[in-house]
Amino acid sequence: MYKTFYSLAKTPFTKDMKQAEAYRSTSYQEALNGLNYLQTSKGIGLIIGDPGAGKTFTLRSFKDSLNPSLYHVVYFPLSTGGVMDFYRGLAYGLGEEPKFRKVDLFRQIQQGIERMDQGRKVTPVFILDEMHMAKDAFLQDLAILFNFQMDSSNPFILVLAGLPHLKTRLNLNHHRPLTQRIIMRYQFQPLKKDDVFAYIDHHMKLAGANMPIFTEPALEAIALRTQGWPRVIDTLTTNCLLFGAQLKKEQIDEEIVRMAAEDGGL
Repeated sequence: MYKTFYSLAKTPFTKDMKQAEAYRSTSYQEALNGLNYLQTSKGIGLIIGDPGAGKTFTLRSFKDSLNPSLYHVVYFPLSTGGVMDFYRGLAYGLGEEPKFRKVDLFRQIQQGIERMDQGRKVTPVFILDEMHMAKDAFLQDLAILFNFQMDSSNPFILVLAGLPHLKTRLNLNHHRPLTQRIIMRYQFQPLKKDDVFAYIDHHMKLAGANMPIFTEPALEAIALRTQGWPRVIDTLTTNCLLFGAQLKKEQIDEEIVRMAAEDGGL
């Protein structure tokens, strides 16, 4: 409804945005730079951030940037399944029929990585999301599982992603073997006020807006209410457009933002 009212060609804030259309915020670009460094160096990287910070979109952008003839991506969000289910998922991702015993699974995953890297000249890329949910035993296992030739070789790229308290957990003594092998770390920060303004303007122009729809006080209110987190901005601005269209407001002011925020519990 609001697209017609505001003469928009498409929905301005969607999850399926293409990488080329993304707003290049400082955090987004810095995270991609870190992942590109990891791509070149190989090894283990860490991406952390609050919910709605843009982690998953950035990981998807990184995945889409990889040449499929040179990189084989295995994306695995940690679920409530058991640790063995996770290892079997890694084996499946490598095209292997999982073994039953843990020791056999470890050997199978390592051999699958080496065959892919040395035999096919394809680098396996493991993106393990929601790692803040991982049990301590699993994090300790990762240091062993991704240790090749007595830690003299990295025939893989491993990205660990999760909420900020993953960083706190990794700093504990019993996770030092894994932490010491992390060569790239990045923590997402919220958008600053000017970036919030530019972010909204960027998305609205992509959607076909020919004139400013949000007043400056409205943008100020959105920046304040959302604290600069992209997912919250997307939700609030969409609610604003819905309220604005219902009330026949050609421009969205701070009162519309207040109504939309209260309706969304912000």
